[in-house]
Amino acid sequence: MSLKDTFIGLVIIFIWGFNFVIIAWGIQSMPPLLMGGLRFLLVALLGSMFVAKPNIPWRWMALYALTLCFGQFSLLFSALAFGMPAGLASLVLQSQAVFTLLFSLIILKEQVKNSQVLAMLIAGGGLYIIGSSGQAHSMTLLGFSLTIAAAIAWGLGNVVNRMINQRGYRANIGLVVWSSWLAMVPFFVTSYWVEGEVAIVNSLQNLNWLSVTVLFYLAIAASIIGYSLWSYLLTHYPAGQVAPLTLGVPVIGIMSASFLLEEQMSEQQIFGIMIVMLGLLVNTFGSKIYRKLYLKS
Repeated sequence: MSLKDTFIGLVIIFIWGFNFVIIAWGIQSMPPLLMGGLRFLLVALLGSMFVAKPNIPWRWMALYALTLCFGQFSLLFSALAFGMPAGLASLVLQSQAVFTLLFSLIILKEQVKNSQVLAMLIAGGGLYIIGSSGQAHSMTLLGFSLTIAAAIAWGLGNVVNRMINQRGYRANIGLVVWSSWLAMVPFFVTSYWVEGEVAIVNSLQNLNWLSVTVLFYLAIAASIIGYSLWSYLLTHYPAGQVAPLTLGVPVIGIMSASFLLEEQMSEQQIFGIMIVMLGLLVNTFGSKIYRKLYLKS
């Protein structure tokens, strides 16, 4: 990558990594589902003024909105509200790579390489270590389970994204912006049903500068700017060169949560994090290393 594009990659890593601290701040003053609905309402309102509607049928945008937007973020926001530390969430959510492989195999009938199977086993072992660390150091089993569910939804969303591309449509920032009109609907409906009218009204009446800042960061920085820059890199470089950048997201997430939220992790959780990162590295670079070793032999 050029120096400019490398800097863009670092900006994306910081935006998406720091995003988990932002979410943790947001749920202190807003119910998680309401916060998700307001986030996508802002994305739709602001983004559609600058981004044209993509030539994608509404049914595909609805499927994308239900999986990658509503499914992923309703579960992630709820996970942090129910005791999942922000730093750990940034790492555990990256297990979406494992679920993407599984769903690609089952739904799209794509071939899975030996290195990818090994990566799934390693990452799965690391997640088990983290999940079995108990409720010490503020992590709850419910919060961890919801984060895994969010990663599953993200994996399904990635498969939907591939299916959209396979049909000749461009799944770029336009899809993110215009699918937000659909994503906010289940957020607001479930917020009313689960969180209740009283909580919604109280939250809206007591919005402060921090709540507004959180919503604009989630909508403008994490969604519009982040995905715009990500789409730019994907149009200029191979996906295999761009995808490893996401490995830097949990690094920023864990560091920022440690400094700003004073989160601490047990030795078992740190060990599990190292195992998961090893699995993600094997998934990203394993096939390349295998080919080099095979060619040398």
